[in-house]
Amino acid sequence: MRVVVVGGGIVGLSSAFALADRGADVVLCERQSLGEGSTARALGGIRCQFSTAVNVDLSLASRSTWESFEERFGVDIAFRQTGYLMLARTEETARGLERQVDLQHERGAETELLTPEQVPEYCAGIDPDVVTAATYNPRDGFADPYLALQGYADAVREQGVDVRTKTAVTGVRLDDGRVVGVDVAGDGAPSDGHIEADAVVNATGPWAAELAAMAGVDIPVEPQRRQALVVDPERPVPEDDPLTIDLETSSHFRPERDGAAVVGGYFDAEPETADPDAYAESYDVDWAVETVERAAVYCEYFGDGTRLRRGWAGLYAVTPDHHPIVEESVPGFVQAVGFSGHGFQHAPATGRVVAELVLDGEASTVDVSDLASDRFEGDDLLHERNVA
Repeated sequence: MRVVVVGGGIVGLSSAFALADRGADVVLCERQSLGEGSTARALGGIRCQFSTAVNVDLSLASRSTWESFEERFGVDIAFRQTGYLMLARTEETARGLERQVDLQHERGAETELLTPEQVPEYCAGIDPDVVTAATYNPRDGFADPYLALQGYADAVREQGVDVRTKTAVTGVRLDDGRVVGVDVAGDGAPSDGHIEADAVVNATGPWAAELAAMAGVDIPVEPQRRQALVVDPERPVPEDDPLTIDLETSSHFRPERDGAAVVGGYFDAEPETADPDAYAESYDVDWAVETVERAAVYCEYFGDGTRLRRGWAGLYAVTPDHHPIVEESVPGFVQAVGFSGHGFQHAPATGRVVAELVLDGEASTVDVSDLASDRFEGDDLLHERNVA
C-alpha cells in the first residue's frame, strides 16, 4: 500500500514511521522544512494528567516511547521526568482534580492528590496559602521537541520513507469517493505534479482545515497563536522542579538550565486566530508583563526582579473541545489533527493509531471512537479541562 503523509511535524513523522514499520510504501510531503509548524515552537510537555479518558490513554500509550526514546532512536531528547504539578485555587477546581485523579487511576496513571501543605515539598516556590488542592505525577515531564523531531526524521529515512520537503500538497484526488492521490507543487514534485496513493494522512497541524477541504471535508480546526518566555526569575528555579500549571488561569512554568524558567499562559477572553502563513512569531510585551505577574500570584520565584531573556510565539491547532480529530473521514483519507497543544506528547500513540486506521481499518492501540469529527454536529463534546 502506498500512503502519502502530509505534514512534517512530529505527528506526521510518527505516522510515517509507524506506517513504514508495518511495510507501507510512504511518501511524506512537507510544504516547508521538517518541524517548522507547531513542533518547532512547542514546550515539550509530556503528561498523563488530563481530564478525559481518551487523552489519558493517548498519554499512557505514548509514554513508553518517550521513556525509551534514546534506546529506540539513538537520540537523547533531554527527557526530564520531574513531574507535572497541577494547582487548584478554588473549591470547584479542587473537586474537579479529585475526579480526575480517580479517572487517571482507573486508566493506569500514578497521579497523587496533594493538600496545600504538601505542595511546597514538590515545588518550594509555591505559596500554599493560595492553593486549595493539587495533583502530581512523578513520571510526567518534558523533552526537547527539536531533538525528538530529528530522531523521528532520521528513523523514517532509514526505513525508506520518501521525505519531500518544500513540497506543498495543492489538491487531494478522489475517484468515486475514495482517495487516489494528491496534487503537489514545489521542489519535490514530480514532473506531472501528481503522486498516486491508496491513502492520504492529514497531519498538517495549523493547516488541517485547508487540506481537509481539498478532500471535501469540513473540520473545525483553527490556528491560534500562543506565546512563551524564558526568564531569569527573582529566585532561581531548581532544575528538578516540576512543570507547574495554575488551572485557574492557565499560567504555567517549567525549569530551564541555570535557574531560568520558561513561563507562559493564555489569558485573553477571545482566542487569537492566526494565519499560519503570516503571524507574529515574536512575543507581545504587554503579554510578557502580565505573564510574569500572573505567575507571581501563586509562585514566589517570580516578582519585580524577574528579567526577560527571550520569547517567541507559535501556533496551536485548536478544536472547540480541545481534543483532536483522529479518524478516516472518507475512504482513504485519515486525519490526525487539532491536538490543541497536545500533539507533541501524543505523537507516538497517534502514529500507531494512524497506521492501524490506514492498514487495518480500525484502531487498537487506543480507542479513538470519541475523536470522530461528527461529535461537533451535536452538543455532547468532550471538553478537556486541563489546557495550558
